[in-house]
Amino acid sequence: MKILLLGEYSNVHATLSAGLRQLGHESTVLSNGDFWKNYPRDLNLERTPGKLGGIAYLARLLRMLPHLKGYDIVQLINPMFLELKAQHIRPFYNYLRRNNRRIVLGAYGMDWYWVNTCSTTMPLRYSDFNIGRQLRHNADAEKERAEWTGTPKQHLNQLIANDADHIVAGLYEYLVCYKDYFPTKTSFIPYPITPISDQPCHRCGKLINIFIGISRNRSEYKGTDIMLQAARDFCARHPHVAELKVAEGVPFNEYQELMNQSDIILDQLYSYTPSMNSLLAMSKGIVVVGGGEPENYAILDEQKLRPIVNVTPSYESVYAELEKLLLNPERIERMKCESIDYVRKHHDFIRVAAQYANLYEKLLRQPNL
Repeated sequence: MKILLLGEYSNVHATLSAGLRQLGHESTVLSNGDFWKNYPRDLNLERTPGKLGGIAYLARLLRMLPHLKGYDIVQLINPMFLELKAQHIRPFYNYLRRNNRRIVLGAYGMDWYWVNTCSTTMPLRYSDFNIGRQLRHNADAEKERAEWTGTPKQHLNQLIANDADHIVAGLYEYLVCYKDYFPTKTSFIPYPITPISDQPCHRCGKLINIFIGISRNRSEYKGTDIMLQAARDFCARHPHVAELKVAEGVPFNEYQELMNQSDIILDQLYSYTPSMNSLLAMSKGIVVVGGGEPENYAILDEQKLRPIVNVTPSYESVYAELEKLLLNPERIERMKCESIDYVRKHHDFIRVAAQYANLYEKLLRQPNL
């Protein structure tokens, strides 16, 4: 198959592309590298700031159009798959639809279905937008609601979701937000990860190394403000047990270097499931403190492995779980090994790519309408 993966979130498409190529498919990634994270891609489409940057971006995109047709599958990372206003993306979507066989929409992150579902029907006990039946009113949540509600972004998302041949959710939470709208064409496929460590699961040093990465301007929204405070307080009270390392706004390669020296990572307070960042850490034998709710294991049909230290969204929960884990260091080595086993079993990039390839082949066998 000839496959175009358009856009990038947290290395999902670059990793999936590598797996598809291993399986013998022709796969191309077109993206901006997910901004400052600078993930690998085959066709680079970055936008520099300012009016002139916008003009240059549009000119490069127009020159690329002849290379964006003739694919069996075009998969979009998000309805906002280009660095353009939503109303300007629609003509490019129409071009992709006319000139390629099948369109797949990724449900991998921020979009109207995620924002709206978590802000209205609230099927999740907690999320980026709600705690129980209460809305979260932090600045980031309010900003996303305003940007996706009753706006061109909402209309574009609904248009593409209705028109696409299939929708793939990468996390349990995103599946929940799409499946009631599109039950017959929404499915879940885990995120792909590579490489996966085959090294022994030992501690990094005498002190237990705790790591936390902070996204620029999104600390409160993702809960890293609470997790960071809990970790700082624990390390201050138990300096002989653990030390904390913090990374903020660094490129992906530098981020990985810092992560590699860690035993524990704190990530995604409001998540039910491990994100790409958490899974990458787990693949290295790093224990994740974050999202590991029962629904996460159920959707994978995982009956045995429980490598994630699950926390609920409060300072007290994070501190208590850190304390239980860090004051029982023998548990850490066991969970390090379980983390690697878990990622190898459910997220190996070739295994995941095969699930995508099976989906794509099924779509291609469907008759044209």
